[in-house]
Amino acid sequence: MNASTFIGIIASVLLLVCVILLSADSAMSFVNLPGLIIVLAGTLAATFISYPLREVVRVVRLVLVVFRREDDYAEEDIQELVAMARLWFKGDIRAVENALAETRNPFLRTGVQLVIDNTREEEIVDLLHWRIARLKARELAEAQIFRTMAAYAPAFGMIGTLVGLVDMLDVMQVGDIATIGSRMAVALLSTLYGILLANLVCKPIAVKLERRTEQRLIAMNMVMEGVSLIARRRVPSFIEETLKSFVATPPDEIRETLPRSAREKRGAAVNA
Repeated sequence: MNASTFIGIIASVLLLVCVILLSADSAMSFVNLPGLIIVLAGTLAATFISYPLREVVRVVRLVLVVFRREDDYAEEDIQELVAMARLWFKGDIRAVENALAETRNPFLRTGVQLVIDNTREEEIVDLLHWRIARLKARELAEAQIFRTMAAYAPAFGMIGTLVGLVDMLDVMQVGDIATIGSRMAVALLSTLYGILLANLVCKPIAVKLERRTEQRLIAMNMVMEGVSLIARRRVPSFIEETLKSFVATPPDEIRETLPRSAREKRGAAVNA
């Protein structure tokens, strides 16, 4: 499981448990089955009305992405591109084709294959740009579905509250304060469910999917730049340094941490 997701789930559960234990005599005071049904069923119903069925069904499996830890293949892509660049620089086209057959990155395979086919660099870049734009549009649309659900959930929480208030007004003629208070508490729980569903489920999933898309776009732009440099027959060492800049962190660009032995030698030289 993704570590940050696991920490977030544990923190959310602890928060809710602490709130319930410290603010109520019984945990059952926070249970309102009709209100929960209104929020969940209403949010799903509005989502199905808003989007085509195939899109809603497709994003259901994306919930698993939040819990799954995805591997980063940037270093592997850099090594493959640099290796192919060396072979291409030597003019060994057959070796490049053999290496291309073993790569697991279809985006990289397409770009390098176009280079082998002597396609113009501008046309290669245009095609890869189009594929990047298509992936970005598709995945952001998937994340938007969860943002839409996050907007619907509090609204249906309010609907559940209104239904509960109507029920409360119906029993006000009895004049029993205890009965009215219990009905009011049940009515307000629907709003609580809607807010929790929006802010602890739907919005976090949307943000997680958007962040995943950003990382994919960085990786695809890196591959596109590598393919472009291969098409221009840049030296492999220059290609390698260019691609490494896509995965470099600010400390890597500003100052490196020296090993202890190197720091000791440097200090001894300064003291001398």
